[in-house]
Amino acid sequence: MTVPPFTKRYATPERAAGAVRHYRWINENAKPLRQPALYTVGADSLTFERIEGRCVRPEDLPRMAELLGHAHGAAWASDLQSASLGTPHLFQDGTKFDDYLGPREIALRRRHQQGHLPNKAALHAMLGLLEATAQGPWAFYKDSNPRNFIITPTGDIVTVDTDDLSLAPMGYDLAKLIATLHLTYGPVTAQAVNGALLAYNATAGSYGARLGTTDRERLDDFLALHAVLTAPYIGCNGYRYSWPIRSHLRGTP
Repeated sequence: MTVPPFTKRYATPERAAGAVRHYRWINENAKPLRQPALYTVGADSLTFERIEGRCVRPEDLPRMAELLGHAHGAAWASDLQSASLGTPHLFQDGTKFDDYLGPREIALRRRHQQGHLPNKAALHAMLGLLEATAQGPWAFYKDSNPRNFIITPTGDIVTVDTDDLSLAPMGYDLAKLIATLHLTYGPVTAQAVNGALLAYNATAGSYGARLGTTDRERLDDFLALHAVLTAPYIGCNGYRYSWPIRSHLRGTP
């Protein structure tokens, strides 16, 4: 039986056009990530190949870490060596995707306004942490949560929802996957986190010696940022488990 395609609609034509650019950038510069075929580009919609399968689970973390390491290494080797985390990255047609610092500074200030950071001292601590993590080499961020990858019945990994990309340090998107696996399925063990980091560094490092140097302290810094940034979504989007912000700041997985 033929599987019908999937059509995704966007709020504006600009959003749809941006999603196409990001999809094509991934295909060109992060080829280890397999995406569904893009069949039709409409004014405010995109029609994709429908992928059957399941979302990522904790037992998939080693494979996912390797995949992200390959994708980030390939993107650095092809397009991101000259990028700056404080400057939006330009596409060949002159358009851009977001820098690392600006959008996250705005988001952290919003979390303070929403009450997820208790006071200005906590906000300034997180802003300082964000600034401290803004060091190269650079990768990209695509919101690596378990729902944005599909494991097919044959075991292939397909990446979906690449609508929004931004620059990020190596390891930042791996931390997002670890954090959201915890929020979705419950605590991820220190052994699993360390194993994922080793796998990520090994594959990323095959594209350049500088790329395989993310250590556990740096990963914990990224986890601390994700703890704050994902705080409003606890209890929705499948995030059933909390992960206290203070635990992140102590460096516990």
